Amino acid sequence: MALKTLNFPIHWTSKPSLPNADRPILRIPPRRSARPAQPVVAVAAAANGNNGFRGIGDGGAASAKKGVQKNVDLVTLGNLCVDIVLGVPSLPPASKEDRRAYMERLAASRPHKNFWEAGGNCNLAIAAARLGLLCFTLGHVGDEIYGNFLLDVLRDENISFVGMSENVDSTANIAAYETLLCWVLVDPFQKHGFCSRADFSEEPAFSWMTKLTEEVKMAIQQAKILFCNGYAFDELLPDLIVSALDYAIGAGTTVFFDPGPRGRTLAHGTPDEQKALELFLKQSDVLLLTSDEAESLTGIKNPIQAGEALIRRGERTKWVIMKMGSKGSILINRSTVSCAPAFKVNVVDSVGCGDSFTAAIAFGFLHGMPTINTLALANAVGAATATGCGAGRNVARLCKVLELLKQSNLNEDDKFWSKLIEGNSLTSEVLLLSKVTINGCNDRLVRIPISNVVFELLPKFDVACESSVTQS
Repeated sequence: MALKTLNFPIHWTSKPSLPNADRPILRIPPRRSARPAQPVVAVAAAANGNNGFRGIGDGGAASAKKGVQKNVDLVTLGNLCVDIVLGVPSLPPASKEDRRAYMERLAASRPHKNFWEAGGNCNLAIAAARLGLLCFTLGHVGDEIYGNFLLDVLRDENISFVGMSENVDSTANIAAYETLLCWVLVDPFQKHGFCSRADFSEEPAFSWMTKLTEEVKMAIQQAKILFCNGYAFDELLPDLIVSALDYAIGAGTTVFFDPGPRGRTLAHGTPDEQKALELFLKQSDVLLLTSDEAESLTGIKNPIQAGEALIRRGERTKWVIMKMGSKGSILINRSTVSCAPAFKVNVVDSVGCGDSFTAAIAFGFLHGMPTINTLALANAVGAATATGCGAGRNVARLCKVLELLKQSNLNEDDKFWSKLIEGNSLTSEVLLLSKVTINGCNDRLVRIPISNVVFELLPKFDVACESSVTQS
């Protein structure tokens, strides 16, 4: 069956999509909460003079000693794209060449703007901003219609953008500088397929980027958390990604890493990709994975055991988060294992749920919340996103999150959790979020009533929710 796309007439004149040197870096926007934002620290003008590859943790040492103020909650590294969300009669074929031809047919006519959405790490940044976190996105967008759309969305969500472009080769292929598009395809059975030009290149999409700009370094220095995921390797060279890790550690910035589906391919990729993956797994403060992804990286099927293995393997690892889909989530640290069943919702679309979940994990980490409270909030944010259609501007809004928390309709499955826990020779305490208040089946299991958790969570957000309703 020939693929048919929606062909709306759009009058648009192409412009060269080289990075615009005059495009300003967005400054810190006002918070949605009552607390005023701190002023942005001036960008350091001088480089450190070391052109060699630094040891991990040396990159931001000078700035850390100078006491650069950390007034940004979260920055994301790369993976900025525009999603084109289309209903299709069938998903892309498996063969690489057939998939390329399929995508070229899609791109032959530009879909109406109604089908565009901010994608990639925009999902995480938007969800985090709606929880009240101050967010920057680091990456590249082209100076064309899609790039301008993406920047408009970020600005409307009070998220700042810092461009990573520098020393652009004006003789290079213009397409190499265009905003990355991801075609999000939904078949009649609501199954999803994804494809972008990054899928068909041996090199990362923005391989012309070879070093961190001073603006990017300053953003990392100012941030409390740097988030990176495996999709960054589709855009950026491994050495550049590792240099961001290096700079973050030296600057005292917490590193979150989610290898995602790319973890498996990175583990068997080029030597540079394998080295970068190993560094992130060892040097990150917080790792986020699905149970399947954890198994592929550790060879261990039980997610709790896999998480404990990653903790032991890590040199700086504080938390390992296991995303268990409709079952819920697990947080493993060096002293406890926390388990939280998912909330029961009518799932409309699962795209963006993991990104939204991560935003809430970041919130809990930054606010020093108990681990079980952090998981409960993250599950609620992910579930709230699942009730909407698509990601980007459709990710969870705070009032929907609070509604789910108040309903406290957990998808409890004692048999599932008991099997996971009993399969481990754990000496650490195991916490399980539950509707009931009695202790569990053995002395290691502590059931935490969700009513107690919700009672502690709601005061953090009720005022913000009322404010957002008033503003809308």
